[in-house]
Amino acid sequence: MKVKQTVMSGIALMTVLAVTACGGANNVNPGNGATDPAPNTSAIEGSSNNGAEDKGLTGEFEIQYFVGGYGDVWWKEVLEGFQEANPGLTITQTAGPNINEQMRPRWIQGDTPDVVYIDGAGANERQMIDDGQLMDLTDFLAGMVNADGDKLTDILISQPTVYEGNRNYTLPLVFGSWGLFYDKAFFQEKGWTAPTNWSEFIDTSEQVKASGISALIHTGVYPYYINGGLVDSAIVAANGGDGSILTRQANLEEGSFSEPAVQKALGQVVELVDKGLIDPGAVSLNHTDSQIQWLQHKAAFIPSGLWLENEMSKDIPDGFEFGFIPSVAQDAGENNIVIPYTNTIAIAQNAKNPEAAKAFLEYAFTEANAVRWAELTGALMNVKADLTNTSASEVVKEAMGFFNADTTTVAPVAVLNADVEKAKQDATIALATGRITAEEWMQRLEAAAAKARK
Repeated sequence: MKVKQTVMSGIALMTVLAVTACGGANNVNPGNGATDPAPNTSAIEGSSNNGAEDKGLTGEFEIQYFVGGYGDVWWKEVLEGFQEANPGLTITQTAGPNINEQMRPRWIQGDTPDVVYIDGAGANERQMIDDGQLMDLTDFLAGMVNADGDKLTDILISQPTVYEGNRNYTLPLVFGSWGLFYDKAFFQEKGWTAPTNWSEFIDTSEQVKASGISALIHTGVYPYYINGGLVDSAIVAANGGDGSILTRQANLEEGSFSEPAVQKALGQVVELVDKGLIDPGAVSLNHTDSQIQWLQHKAAFIPSGLWLENEMSKDIPDGFEFGFIPSVAQDAGENNIVIPYTNTIAIAQNAKNPEAAKAFLEYAFTEANAVRWAELTGALMNVKADLTNTSASEVVKEAMGFFNADTTTVAPVAVLNADVEKAKQDATIALATGRITAEEWMQRLEAAAAKARK
């Protein structure tokens, strides 16, 4: 019971951190803090002419979705198409930047929508599961075939998160990845090669240092950036590409923070410190300050999430060309490692029209809709898609290229206990500034995990 409570606390902490550091475009409130007086609810009336009510689904269907940095155009387009396919269905869209708080009384009373997109302030997936508010989708997702006839599990970039051993309650809709970013144009000008493994990363970083600028800058005030963009992928790479080690850590398993893979990954961070490849001033920088310095070519690499280009769009210099690398810690010839973050969609336990809810998921999760998501939001939907000839940004196309490749391994989404997460962030900053050893990092985390298990 203590473990369950601490996992929930970890999710709450990560939500706060993401909002504080603008961790993703979906945390941006386009209303500039203004509060909607009531939920933005709009209904699409199904046609009843010429026997249309006999075509497709019927009845009422309600969907709740948060409107943030991704906007609502994609939702309206997809729901319009779903309506055309089911003219006898009355669709209600309940949405807005404050929708989670506005809908809370209805969820408490059991008067829920059929489908909910879990994102934004006030949204907590684990809490909804623990409160019995979400439908068990395990069997449905295992056999789900989308509107194109594709098996869902074959086209997802990141598989549904597993709870309680083997149960699925949510489906990742938005897919993002941590990684390292660099300026392709600047690299070409300097004659530097974008690395594909650890040896190449060290070689390039030493060339960068020799030119008089820092190789790596990071967001020292928010250490989860360097953990997500470098340390976690290094741990998975050192574990032979097996991401289950992150799940063991999230489950607070004894010894999971001091396994040989962890020791090897921390040794790589120490190597960067010993060779002077980390900007010494990064420890005091927040996300925007470190990103501004990187955009000004005061450093070559920066760890961040795929929201980076959109977040810094007003400050990008002319000629700057975003480059993305999901991981650099792997040995030559080994797979790239993706450390993902996701926003999910689910069906309410008290859904009044579960048939329509399941049909909507089958309709939404197609390659065509994934392409439109990338074009309209500048981010990625959790469906493998060819974005080559689309209007999606070049960095999003490059990222999708990695995710579609057989040479890429996507790690599971794993969230630490809040206290353990804090200990990890503090320990990583201490390690990255040379104040503690790798052994001390592991001791701190094992102690924090042991305390959380009590």
